[in-house]
Amino acid sequence: MATVTFEKAQRWYPGSDKPAVPGIDLEIGDGEFMVLVGPSGCGKSTTLRMLAGLEEVNSGKVFIGDRDVTDLPPKDRDIAMVFQNYALYPHMSVADNMAFALKMAKVPESERKKRVADAAKILGLTEYLDRKPKALSGGQRQRVAMGRAIVRSPQVFCMDEPLSNLDAKMRVATRTDIAKLQADLGVTTVYVTHDQIEAMTMGDRVAVMKDGVLQQVDSPLRLYDRPVNLFVAGFIGSPQMNLLEATSKDGKAQIGGYLVPVDPAASQQLGQHHRITVGVRPEAWRLVSANEGGLPVAVTVVEELGADSYVYGTCDVEGTPSNVIVRLSGRDTASKGDTIYVTTDPGNVHVFDTETGERLSE
Repeated sequence: MATVTFEKAQRWYPGSDKPAVPGIDLEIGDGEFMVLVGPSGCGKSTTLRMLAGLEEVNSGKVFIGDRDVTDLPPKDRDIAMVFQNYALYPHMSVADNMAFALKMAKVPESERKKRVADAAKILGLTEYLDRKPKALSGGQRQRVAMGRAIVRSPQVFCMDEPLSNLDAKMRVATRTDIAKLQADLGVTTVYVTHDQIEAMTMGDRVAVMKDGVLQQVDSPLRLYDRPVNLFVAGFIGSPQMNLLEATSKDGKAQIGGYLVPVDPAASQQLGQHHRITVGVRPEAWRLVSANEGGLPVAVTVVEELGADSYVYGTCDVEGTPSNVIVRLSGRDTASKGDTIYVTTDPGNVHVFDTETGERLSE
């Protein structure tokens, strides 16, 4: 086990007019599960591949523990990679696939068998050791790929979207397995995904990236409760945060004729920022009657989920997006064609500068 440190690590692909990763600074603790998340093309896989030695670092450094591994080949970095497409040898049995790297490293056969048996027991693969990959389900193949990484006892696991080839139900089950396995083994893990739900449910900390630049590195709950800018606010959360354009007036945010109450820390700054964007999570809205001055939402779609429901609607108030999303508890009801009125409390309102995207509220 070891820490991982990126010091202004940059990757510039030949022929490109700008770097894929301009220069990342990131510290990952010993035994930590760090998730890199962001939209396609944001540089998260490039960052992981720089750590694994699969991409050249054009400037800056990468450390594993106290070792500078910037120029070391992958085989000398003491990492294990788990790929999106499993990368299993189809002609080999599960046991042989898991033991292959050990065989290449000339580990004695008795030690190989012991390590494979131990990993198979952890992963529930003992009864499948003699099968070929084609006889396994997608989830089982991914567990074999995990087993191949575990038997090497590496300092760092590198996982590049390992669940993206699985169906929805299997993804939920497997991400739980991976998170539990990492916690049990205590191996430093860097995990790449574009799925923010995966990121939020698995990571000790999550690094949100955009255009190769880190936007925020924080605990999942902190990312959700205190996004540092508009990009993080819109990216983290499913359904995403309602982002409403507003103007500042008397320490409040005005959307058309509707005044949104904001927290005192943000209201003190509103005078300096005329164009602002307020963010409200779907669950932060509460229903009010028409004469209480709430924001009117014309219901277009209702997603019934049992314990609660998501209401999608439109609002003719200037500054509101095409869709306003409201989460209602199972006791509250709304139907397509209804008009509901919603408001929120100052502590639930996120305030951002529209031009810079930076957060204004505490």
